[in-house]
Amino acid sequence: MISASNPASHPVVWLHHADQHLGLVPTLGGSVAAWQMDHAASPEGRLNLWRPWDGAAADLYQMASFAMVPWSNRISGGGFAQGGQFQPMQPNRAGEPYPIHGDGWLQPWDGRQVGDDTLEMSLRSERFQGNPYDYEAVQTFRLVPGGLDQQVLVRHRGAEPMPYGLGLHPWFLRTPRTRISAPVASVWLCGDDPIPVRQTADFPPGWDLSAGISAHGDLIDNAYTGWGGTAQIDWPEWGVRLQAHMPDFAQDGEAGQHYCLIYRPPQGSAFCFEPITQPIDAFHLPGQPGLRVLAAGEALRLSVQWRFGPLAAAQ
Repeated sequence: MISASNPASHPVVWLHHADQHLGLVPTLGGSVAAWQMDHAASPEGRLNLWRPWDGAAADLYQMASFAMVPWSNRISGGGFAQGGQFQPMQPNRAGEPYPIHGDGWLQPWDGRQVGDDTLEMSLRSERFQGNPYDYEAVQTFRLVPGGLDQQVLVRHRGAEPMPYGLGLHPWFLRTPRTRISAPVASVWLCGDDPIPVRQTADFPPGWDLSAGISAHGDLIDNAYTGWGGTAQIDWPEWGVRLQAHMPDFAQDGEAGQHYCLIYRPPQGSAFCFEPITQPIDAFHLPGQPGLRVLAAGEALRLSVQWRFGPLAAAQ
């Protein structure tokens, strides 16, 4: 069942299905306001799997989640070279020296109900704020028993080929004992800012996702390589485990073509686990890892299946 609420400048469209509640805000960057599951132990009867939007802040960093398109994370150097031509890029967020997370999150999307359990959002972007990208994108959200199927697709519409990347930027609430784990091979370390300078399999203490890490600790704002396409987040206080799975993992290059990012701020109520198709500043890394150069009409897709269940049953 779908219903609308918050009839302000950015109304939330709610999808209610399979004991879940998904609030979407197409006009505010095609973002997610909340993803909740019915939970008897919660005082409100619902448990927020992603940190909920307060319904007022227009800052996309306050949303539950948003898509990163046509690239994820930061691009250094004032732009990038493609086909022998330099493509200039401008910073797009106050306080950030680099353009970050693409430009889809900065534009309004169109929402369309596909079914009782599904909502689709679409965007046509043509050189937004002087960016060199001309594309169309579609996000699909489908609630299923036990979870959410999420997909982002981008199709290049420009005359000249361009490098593309995609990502999802969900914020997870963290309790004192929250843990996150995912099979990874290495991590890109950074210098004085988040731009990577060195890749290593020698993880700093408390950074090895393969062994599992706490959602609390020193700052991590880094991309991991060789991601195995699965992840799990445990909330022992709630007795809940959330798992992520990439259904296209094998056909899309397996671990050699998959990356993830952890943003773990020292303070605050939430952290991020981000499925991404390319690491930070891939435009300037050797071989441009993960970037896909698309000709006119070609597409790139990122699909994630999120599934939750009792933590005790999973152990």
